[in-house]
Amino acid sequence: QVQLVESGGGLVQPGGSLTLSCAASGFSRPFYVIAWFRQAPEKEREAISCVSNADNSTYYVDSVKGRFTISRDSAKNAVYLQMNNLTPHDPAIYYCAAAFVKGSSEALCSEDRMDSWGNGTLVSVSS
Repeated sequence: QVQLVESGGGLVQPGGSLTLSCAASGFSRPFYVIAWFRQAPEKEREAISCVSNADNSTYYVDSVKGRFTISRDSAKNAVYLQMNNLTPHDPAIYYCAAAFVKGSSEALCSEDRMDSWGNGTLVSVSS
């Protein structure tokens, strides 16, 4: 059974940094895309970053480019999201998700392509 468990959320001041972790287990298929989504209050959930193990490609939504970095550690079955220069526009529940298909991250980085989801971790930004 696939499990995705997020951790690393918390409260940070504007301009601060956080690193989110997604611990994955139960993967039985060779190819996958791991995605980070976020959902702020009264807003739709949006895909913010994805990484594909098929071609090592990464994707970022424009609002986080240059500030967030996605990475994966195959040995630890983990994916990370390093978030720098956090702003008042970043608070949300951040979710890790997986799509079990071979392809590039940008092509597959959408909610309707995901097969499994974590429960989310809360990120707050406040002075």
